[in-house]
Amino acid sequence: MLRVEDLHTYYGQGHVLQGVNLEVPAGRIAAVLGRNGVGKTTTLRSIVGLTPPRRGHIVLAGRDVAGWPAHRIVRLGLGYVPEGRMIFPDLTVVENIQVAQRVPARLWTMERLFGLFPALAERRRSKGSQLSGGEQQMLAVARALVTDPRVILLDEPSQGLAPLVVEELTRLIMRLRDEGVSLLLVEQNLNLAEAVADVVYVMVKGQMVYHAPLERFRAEREEVKARYLTL
Repeated sequence: MLRVEDLHTYYGQGHVLQGVNLEVPAGRIAAVLGRNGVGKTTTLRSIVGLTPPRRGHIVLAGRDVAGWPAHRIVRLGLGYVPEGRMIFPDLTVVENIQVAQRVPARLWTMERLFGLFPALAERRRSKGSQLSGGEQQMLAVARALVTDPRVILLDEPSQGLAPLVVEELTRLIMRLRDEGVSLLLVEQNLNLAEAVADVVYVMVKGQMVYHAPLERFRAEREEVKARYLTL
C-alpha cells in the first residue's frame, strides 16, 4: 500500500534522511521507533509532501508520489495526523473536521465519525481550545479520516496523554486497522508501538537500522532497546 525506497531529504545543506526504506502493507500497521532528532517526523513530512525529498521513491497505491504537492498526495489516499495535533482552536469540532473535507466523505462520513468518537459527538459545538488533550487527538484522527484515506500517518499520537487515554488510543488504532486502514505510526512509547504494530522499524541518524515483524521484535526487544533507544 505504501512503500518508501532510498529516500533522501535535506533541510538546507543538512542531509536529514539518508536513504530511508520502509513499507506499510495493506491493512497493516508499521511502527517507527527512535530517539528525538533522528528524522522520524521528517520521514512523515517527506511522505506527505510537506518537506519534499531530493531523491528516492514514495509509492502510494501503485503511484510514485515523491515530489508531489501535499494536496495531491492526500487526494490519492494519504491521511496525516501531525505531532501536537495542530487543530484549529477557534473552530468547533464539526468545523475542524469540515475544513479537511474537500468533497463529501464516502466511507468516513460525519455520522460514522461521531459513532467512532462518541465524546466528540457530545462536544460537536465546542471549540478546539475547549477540548482535553485526548479529545484533541481524537479530533485530529477524525480530521484525517474524513478524507477517506488508504493510509494514515500518525506522528507521536500518545504524546502528553494520560495512560487511560493512551489505552483508548491503542484500541482506536487497532480498530482502524480492522476497518482496512493502513497506518504508519511514529512513536517513542514502546509499549503502544508493541501493542499495535505488525512490523517495527528503528531509525538512527536518518536511516532505518532495524526492522522486523512484531514477533521477532518482541524476542529482541531488550537488545534493540539497549542498542538503539536508550540514552
